[in-house]
Amino acid sequence: MSAVAQEGVPRIASPLALRAVTLRNPIVISPMCQYSAVDGVAGEWHRVHLGRFAMGGAGLVFVEATAVTEQGRITPGDLGLWDDRQIPGLRAIATMLAEFGAVPGIQLGHAGRKAASQRPWQGHGPLGPDDAARGEPPWPVVAPSPLPVAEGWPTPRELDRDDLAALVEAWRAAALRALDAGFAVAELHCAHGYLLHQFLSPLSNRRTDGYGGDFEGRCRFPLEVAAAVRAAWPADRPLFVRISATDWIEGGWTLEDSVAFSRALAGIGVDVVDCSSGGMVGVSATAAAVPRHPGFQVPFAGTIRREAGVATMAVGLILDGAQAEAILRDGQADLVAVGREALADPNWPLRARQQLTGEGDFTGWPEQAGWWLSRRARTLDRKAG
Repeated sequence: MSAVAQEGVPRIASPLALRAVTLRNPIVISPMCQYSAVDGVAGEWHRVHLGRFAMGGAGLVFVEATAVTEQGRITPGDLGLWDDRQIPGLRAIATMLAEFGAVPGIQLGHAGRKAASQRPWQGHGPLGPDDAARGEPPWPVVAPSPLPVAEGWPTPRELDRDDLAALVEAWRAAALRALDAGFAVAELHCAHGYLLHQFLSPLSNRRTDGYGGDFEGRCRFPLEVAAAVRAAWPADRPLFVRISATDWIEGGWTLEDSVAFSRALAGIGVDVVDCSSGGMVGVSATAAAVPRHPGFQVPFAGTIRREAGVATMAVGLILDGAQAEAILRDGQADLVAVGREALADPNWPLRARQQLTGEGDFTGWPEQAGWWLSRRARTLDRKAG
């Protein structure tokens, strides 16, 4: 990984090389589930939703968590790559993102015991009779151990070794489909209480068969998946892994565990560790009873970068350009990711650059909009003068 420094240009506006892929800047749009697919297939909502971030100046735009098996969907509306028929819709998105200057990325995941849930706006509970009546019945869920995610949720079936081998192949096959669809970056979802995180945390993994127990046993399956995807993913394209750096719960996964796990990931060719946290208990993705403040997860990225010797991405309440620039300048992370802030302002990367450079000519904005905005700015300056 190398940053291409340009004199007088902020870090958040400078190119960044990852293997043979160069981002126009290190600002990343995090995967954000839209729960709007039909049979795992991307539609117009996904295309328009993601396209605005590419036009808004982000260097890398991730497609939301995409299930590697039908059983691994969080909700009935999740995207999928378990079938070739899901490739064309995603190919259209990857092509469009690249045409607008962003590197297209995709996150591959499996919900494990958090699968078969309602969309957030439909209750966010387990699918039940009312959902079945509208054509979205629940399906059996699986996990490392037969422990439900919360009271009132179904008890998952414990995965056996044949299941695990099939899932490794499912991740590998999904990565090959993502490659066929034109994505330049892949990320494994190993966070937020979903299946790979469920293997890592002693709160959800009570196995005694070599895929549980001590730290090495609990890391075994996620590392097998990462190794299989790295082997399938071209050597000139980067692989990210999103982790929950800590469960925030006594007796759970810790930052020290994450440092050791990140070293192992780097050893098999993972390029970037995406540092989130929480999500092990409760049904929401990042549920954790912890104080949240701007940049509350950034120290995790800094610690893992320094102690594991791997590039990291910081995420979580990164609100403006000055904050993002400080994270990069101070060596706390190599990339910064924004999610909800980009939903509120898809032009966040372009505005962040303006904030730091003071440029009033809308440099880097799409010509179709920039010339209008520059003209308006000149008019306002004349009136102010």
